[in-house]
Amino acid sequence: MKGARIGTTLLIGLASTAVCWVLLDTWTGQGHAAPPLPWTAVFGTVALVLVVIAAGLPMRRWQRTAPADRSGVRRPIDPLVAARTAVLAKAAAYGGALILGWYLSQGLVLLPDLLGDRLTRFVIALVAAVAAAALSVAGFVVQRWCRVPPDDDEKPDS
Repeated sequence: MKGARIGTTLLIGLASTAVCWVLLDTWTGQGHAAPPLPWTAVFGTVALVLVVIAAGLPMRRWQRTAPADRSGVRRPIDPLVAARTAVLAKAAAYGGALILGWYLSQGLVLLPDLLGDRLTRFVIALVAAVAAAALSVAGFVVQRWCRVPPDDDEKPDS
């Protein structure tokens, strides 16, 4: 499996921001109320960051201190667990970029008139965007933890 790429992640974030901003600006420009933006959005995103990191910690521990048996060979980690963790990390990297665009677009729509309740919504949108960026970064970190070093007897492709 190929890991998430930074360029693709940035493209997802930019495209999400642009599309969501156009849609939200059109929606609110027609007199409709903006979608709700509660603090639970921030807490939920932070919870996802913690879940992704918690899922990756066993992989990190295995890479750093994998116990060896009596013959000196490292015990293998369950391949299904490793694959699921890698897929979760990739999804977190791309999903974090996607929701980062959503929260940034909400902030951009609120930016021209920051008074009263709109200022509070703007602050929530920015904090949620930071949490979404943290989710994407956590995905890249855990993805790196899932990389397995090549075996000594394997020859690199030339």
